[in-house]
Amino acid sequence: MAGSGGPIGSGALTGGVRSKVAPSVDFDHSCSDSVEYLTLNFGPFETVHRWRRLPPCDEFVGARRSKHTVVAYKDAIYVFGGDNGKTMLNDLLRFDVKDCSWCRAFTTGTPPAPRYHHSAVVYGSSMFVFGGYTGDIYSNSNLKNKNDLFEYKFATGQWTEWKIEGRLPVARSAHGATVYSDKLWIFAGYDGNARLNDMWTVGLQDRELTCWEEVAQSGEIPPSCCNFPVAVCRDKMFVFSGQSGAKITNNLFQFEFRDKTWTRIPTEHLLRGSPPPPQRRYGHTMVAFDRHLYVFGGAADNTLPNELHCYDVDFQTWEVVQPSSDSEVGGAEVLERACSSEEASPLTSEERSSLKKSRDVFGLDFGTTSAKQPVHLASELPSGRLFHAAAVVSDAMYIFGGTVDNNIRSGEMYKFQFSCYPKCTLHEDYGRLWEGRQFCDVEFVLGEKEECVQGHVAIVTARSRWLRRKIIQAREWLAQKLEEDGALAAKEAPGSAVGRARPPLLRVAIREAEARPFEVLMQFLYTDKIKYPRKGHVEDVLLIMDVYKLALSFQLCRLEQLCRQYIEASVDLQNVLVVCESAARLQLGQLKEHCLNFIVKESHFNQVIMMREFERLSSPLIVEIVRRKQQPPPRTPSDQPVDIGTSLIQDMKAYLEGAGSEFCDITLLLDGHPRPAHKAILAARSSYFEAMFRSFMPEDGQVNISIGEMVPSRQAFESMLRYIYYGEVNMPPEDSLHPFACYLFAAPYYYGFYNNRLQAYCKQNLEMNVTVQNVLQILEAADKTQALDMKRHCLHIIVHQFTKVSKLPTLRLLSQQLLLDIIDSLASHISDKQCAELGADI
Repeated sequence: MAGSGGPIGSGALTGGVRSKVAPSVDFDHSCSDSVEYLTLNFGPFETVHRWRRLPPCDEFVGARRSKHTVVAYKDAIYVFGGDNGKTMLNDLLRFDVKDCSWCRAFTTGTPPAPRYHHSAVVYGSSMFVFGGYTGDIYSNSNLKNKNDLFEYKFATGQWTEWKIEGRLPVARSAHGATVYSDKLWIFAGYDGNARLNDMWTVGLQDRELTCWEEVAQSGEIPPSCCNFPVAVCRDKMFVFSGQSGAKITNNLFQFEFRDKTWTRIPTEHLLRGSPPPPQRRYGHTMVAFDRHLYVFGGAADNTLPNELHCYDVDFQTWEVVQPSSDSEVGGAEVLERACSSEEASPLTSEERSSLKKSRDVFGLDFGTTSAKQPVHLASELPSGRLFHAAAVVSDAMYIFGGTVDNNIRSGEMYKFQFSCYPKCTLHEDYGRLWEGRQFCDVEFVLGEKEECVQGHVAIVTARSRWLRRKIIQAREWLAQKLEEDGALAAKEAPGSAVGRARPPLLRVAIREAEARPFEVLMQFLYTDKIKYPRKGHVEDVLLIMDVYKLALSFQLCRLEQLCRQYIEASVDLQNVLVVCESAARLQLGQLKEHCLNFIVKESHFNQVIMMREFERLSSPLIVEIVRRKQQPPPRTPSDQPVDIGTSLIQDMKAYLEGAGSEFCDITLLLDGHPRPAHKAILAARSSYFEAMFRSFMPEDGQVNISIGEMVPSRQAFESMLRYIYYGEVNMPPEDSLHPFACYLFAAPYYYGFYNNRLQAYCKQNLEMNVTVQNVLQILEAADKTQALDMKRHCLHIIVHQFTKVSKLPTLRLLSQQLLLDIIDSLASHISDKQCAELGADI
């Protein structure tokens, strides 16, 4: 948790509350500048990415507040301290997540003095509160920062102060705090005079033996700052934005606990048109869930935005989270389950048909639809705010309090339901195919040295039209040569084993490319990414310049933009002259312009012309630099949109839909009907196909598609191919109604996909569309494919709707074993009381 309230939790929510002008908040003493694996347990599911407004904290329980802390322990949220606009607080509130009820937490002992901008974390079965700002803010007396440490035991309600001997961190507030490896870690904050960027740690296992230690940080240490969030994800601590004086930025920093090293996460790899990082801000929250960081609220350049930003730690990309449609306005009673734990009655067909089906819907609860709390008719989206607090319980984020418009303290509680889908592994799978070089069928002969780089026709022809033409020309030339030499006839002589011999690699000569930059280009074709150059390393920058030149020649707009951004972000005083000269030699006009403008800046020019490298520049370039300094050209902003090219997903989608038909090299047989496909793509995405093509390649190049006795429908099979080729997981509603959709539910196990993402979406579609009319069909399909979770779910529906299901004619067509399964389920759900009543009737 951070000083602003929690493990701190990025564009605008569509249809959300607009950003408001930041209130004239009492910018306190610290503000000197006012600026993978999814558990497949069936049960009640909520819409993913859904906001819900929960019951606010009653004034009789605890005051509205900001600058407080929030922690999560088991199924409860604990709120401590903060201020209500008039006084500082030290009360402890408890919110029960299951019951959606507020109360004052039981406490004994002496609690910490009233305070705000402190930090609170959970370790074991205790909450630890450190530091903060204390005193009487109403009379402006006894105001001071603290460096005390208190423990609150959840089991007993006991408050205890830890008296630690030895050197202590300087007293502070508005700092960041977290727990890692049995230790409390404190970073930065405000000491009453200046912002800090030091780090301290203390062990939490034994207060008698522990002591504070200052951490020797290295790397790109964040600037001194306060009112920022921290969160731990993937065994690293992340810090985003905050108040850092005149140079407030929206940088994201990462701290490696193991070697105590900081790294600034670059954003230069984000293509233009991609979602940018959130605006610089302070007083916001950031929480970690799975592989994501979620940033909400804060004051951003005098506004209070209410968008939710998400950072993917694995892919290093930001995106704006779009809330589900039912987050917009409350009152949809069939979906209002935020505070309910009772068992449900089924949805009516009218209610079901009125629900909008989208990829954001995980499924509908076939349990209760009643709620203990009254339905809210106002928007379910939280308004913009700062100095609120956030914590994560299970798979949801809870946000409480904060300062909202007009300097009002809030007592509102909001819940945000995360998405639990496993991540898409498309880029990683194709990246493994490139690194492993299995099933290569093309060899590029490069440059004057004729160095060779192998690849896969299917990937290369899907991504690059220029290389596609080269490959087609090479194939035509080879076919003509074989025909002329009579080799083709010899290979087809009687007695030869058709399909057994591995065909020779197709050789394609590319004289304008050298091996090293071409390999970087190939890596991009497979993954849509290139490795970020080492900062300050001229060799890396020059390599990317050679890649940029190839991208221009091969007409790869996306790679071209990516290289330009990388190079421009890597230009500094040490390498600018080398990069400028190389850009001039390679005739890369835009990069040369960037370098010239960098050189003639007031803060750079004198340093650059005093370098020895400047003396070795060519005369025309020196003249151009001097003239540029004397008379800068007028700026002519371009209104032309930037062409960022097509992505890997877009290209593979087009390839499956027909663009790759002439390069198919395997035939998939679906109930005797052929479907041409590409070996390399199937092997990259499925361990089943990878093993088959490596060891048991069928002689005739044909593969039958089934799972045991189950042969999929054409729709289910096409859905699986879309998933394999470009990661598509959506199923048309009409396909979802088909019982053979269960085939896809079992496919990840059978075909060895690298996670169960497809299965999770199949589960969503099936759950959304199980009805009394089709439940028996889906039960049969689930039984045949051994989709046990789906089978249990169908039996649950049958039991609770048995009066209707029993009238279906298809019930009598079920196998004896399935009928016995239904009887067993009915028996296990009949209570002793019901049995007694049945006996009495008899």
